[in-house]
Amino acid sequence: MSYQQFDIRILVKKVIGSVAALLSPLKRECLLCKQNSTHQVDELGLCHSCYTRIPWIREVLCLTCGRGEFCSDCQRRTHSYFTRSRSAVRYDETMKELLARYKYRGDERLKTVLGQMLVHSYHLLHKDRDTPAETDSMKEFITFVPVSERRMLERGFNQAEQMAVELGQRIGVPVIPLLKRSKHTDKQSFKKRSERLDDLEHVFEVNDSIHNNLGESLATSFVIYIVDDVYTTGSTMNQCAKVLGEYISAEVFGLTWAR
Repeated sequence: MSYQQFDIRILVKKVIGSVAALLSPLKRECLLCKQNSTHQVDELGLCHSCYTRIPWIREVLCLTCGRGEFCSDCQRRTHSYFTRSRSAVRYDETMKELLARYKYRGDERLKTVLGQMLVHSYHLLHKDRDTPAETDSMKEFITFVPVSERRMLERGFNQAEQMAVELGQRIGVPVIPLLKRSKHTDKQSFKKRSERLDDLEHVFEVNDSIHNNLGESLATSFVIYIVDDVYTTGSTMNQCAKVLGEYISAEVFGLTWAR
């Protein structure tokens, strides 16, 4: 065999290999288990096995917070400043690990997964809305629970803001930063309900640029969706809604990833 014939055979093999690669299913890494798979759920980037482990909230029992069981927190709250809140998933061990990877270990690729999951929360909310004729005529905006400057320096990002942006892109609703955190607080997940209530007093304020962000007279009525990662007792959501209600005429809803 001549050198020229050998060279042609190598070229033919390369061409055949390239064509086969184009025709075969593309393998991608699952964002959760990090295994290569040809059977991924395109919107979330998850393999079939990981997708089936997601504990979606399909039905709610508490109409205020969207919990799928009896909710003592809503029963004890003296006044709810948000109309209702909905969450996409139950906060089980699998979801805790997912959030830890994103929020505490800095795997920011997962913002696309959580942001897409929030679309489920949005659909659940609209499924249960009582007065769509009234709210549909209002201007809709998405905002998010702010973090303190100290937390931003520690983490490098605000997970609620990133998730809000992802959600806004998917449902076509503008995202604007209406709130700011005026003082730092320790992690709420380690505190009792009474401690959360006391700790969140005077923590949130409206942004100084709220007039510019809304772009219209504050006499205009709005629908505001507040995005956060986890709804626990609802204290954070309620305090944010209370502050917004003191400055603008708005019906406020909560949209959280987990409950």
